[in-house]
Amino acid sequence: MNLGILGVVAATFIGLTAPAYAQAVKIGSKNFTEQFVVAEIYAQALEKAGVEVERRLNLGATLVAHTALTNGEIDLYPEYTGTALAAVVKGDLSGSAEKIYGEVKDYYEKNLKLTLLQPTQINNGYAIITLPETAEKYKLKTLSDLGPVSKDLTFGAEAGFGERKDGLPGLKQVYGIEFKEFKIFAKLGIRYSALTSKDLDVSYGFATDWQISENKLTVLADDKNLFPPYYLVPVVRQDTLAKNPKISEVLNKVSPLLNNENMRELNAKVDRDKEEPADVAAEFLKAQGI
Repeated sequence: MNLGILGVVAATFIGLTAPAYAQAVKIGSKNFTEQFVVAEIYAQALEKAGVEVERRLNLGATLVAHTALTNGEIDLYPEYTGTALAAVVKGDLSGSAEKIYGEVKDYYEKNLKLTLLQPTQINNGYAIITLPETAEKYKLKTLSDLGPVSKDLTFGAEAGFGERKDGLPGLKQVYGIEFKEFKIFAKLGIRYSALTSKDLDVSYGFATDWQISENKLTVLADDKNLFPPYYLVPVVRQDTLAKNPKISEVLNKVSPLLNNENMRELNAKVDRDKEEPADVAAEFLKAQGI
């Protein structure tokens, strides 16, 4: 038998005996702290389960990461249900968390050959926040409570919040909220410092911002569901899952361990304490017994 035939036989033999998931699972993320940490948590959990992983973090904004996934440049990344519905599905953002999850999952599976695994308990949607003493003074627990007293209060956000359907126009339409003054702050951190220094009475952030816990701020409940749910969920290529079903087994155990409270702590360790996302992820998994 000549060497050429031997090579073909060897290649065929290797192809038959190598596991179908021998190729490393490529995990991506968007370009901010929470994404880095969660992607690392998923990567390290898979590695502990014997799955080879390749990290492709900090890809960019939503559509950059999504395009990398659909093109096969990555196999999975963490996404938010509300973001997927708005940016990819182009659907109606109103409805329950279950409705939005189901609509995104159905669209992704039918049209994109992607699927959503079990979501985390992280709902990183908009959070209208105030100081505890302001909440106590005006008896504020919900956005409905804010409506009648809003004319006495100053609100701060970035410029676009004044125009968005789910910004000031939505607050007015749904809750009758009209603030005495709207101050514009480009950066999230400045809004928090303005709130804590009492230059603002009310502001908004995102539910997993570490500053909420750090400053013991009060989050007013969106009791009429103006803001859509933004549950964080692993989005995975179907062909990748077919080759390695262990991915869903592992991530479906890890995702429910993540919630708004512990995500704020993890974000703080990176942003405030300057720890590396990989170290923060490793510490979290160890604490969870993984």
